[in-house]
Amino acid sequence: MLCILGPTASGKSSLVMWLATQRRDVEIISLDSAQIYQAMDIGTAKPSLQERAEVPHHLIDILDPAESYSAARFVTDATKAAQEIRARGKVPVIAGGTMLYFKALADGLDALPSAPAEIREAIRSRAQADGWPQLHQELARLDPQTAGRLDPNDAQRISRALELHAFTGRTMSALIAESTAQQQRQPMAEPLTVIALQPEDRAWLHQRIAERFHAMLRQGFLEEVRSLRQRGDLHPSLPSMRCVGYRQAWDHLGGLIDHDAFVERAIAATRQLAKRQITWLRSFGNLIRIDPKTSMQTARDVCIETISEH
Repeated sequence: MLCILGPTASGKSSLVMWLATQRRDVEIISLDSAQIYQAMDIGTAKPSLQERAEVPHHLIDILDPAESYSAARFVTDATKAAQEIRARGKVPVIAGGTMLYFKALADGLDALPSAPAEIREAIRSRAQADGWPQLHQELARLDPQTAGRLDPNDAQRISRALELHAFTGRTMSALIAESTAQQQRQPMAEPLTVIALQPEDRAWLHQRIAERFHAMLRQGFLEEVRSLRQRGDLHPSLPSMRCVGYRQAWDHLGGLIDHDAFVERAIAATRQLAKRQITWLRSFGNLIRIDPKTSMQTARDVCIETISEH
């Protein structure tokens, strides 16, 4: 199956939509942990309703922003979607930038234990009092390898790592290494041909990120977040509201930062996200790495060739 990866604003969506115009039998499975949420359209750069009408997209708008998702559920949902697409005689293509989901899909999930609910609740209470960056610093002392790949505000994954340590007395990185050594992972049954849009010119990518964010503002991004705040049941520690751009907009609308600081921090956070995505890409093997600034035509050719072969 063809999979298209890349950091935010690298051109993944335009590439896969171009592919769908060349091959009318293509259906897209979204590899995006933000586009799963309903009513979060502008800030997640979700395909437009017209684009989704032209080309079927899967795993978009499947969750309310008050809910949580996981890599394990993504693997289940993506596998099911691919099977259903093939049953209709169509071709599934996975595209997106949530690298943890891709790793789970390609390599399988680690068989890690579940911590009791009381441990999870105790960590959540500490986070409410001290903030997730403080707990991230604690994790960095306990398990620097895991902390190094997590954003200081990534509550879900920081909590999971601390839960495991509290429950087992061992670090997440050690448990994953042991699980891998014992071959407990169950990767996807079929091989993936992976195209990685990996920009070499970081300034080029940063400019695209800034331009796209300003375009989101013109499209009504702040009004989108204001509507989410007005629901009354959402809060900034939810995975949905921790998405890049949303948490900065939440702070701005709550009066914590002014408009200029909001824009500056949102763009900086998006750049940091792109940096982490590129770091993930560099750690993966067996990718067809293409610079989208100079070689997008090559990416198009590889897409067509891969699908034609299968």
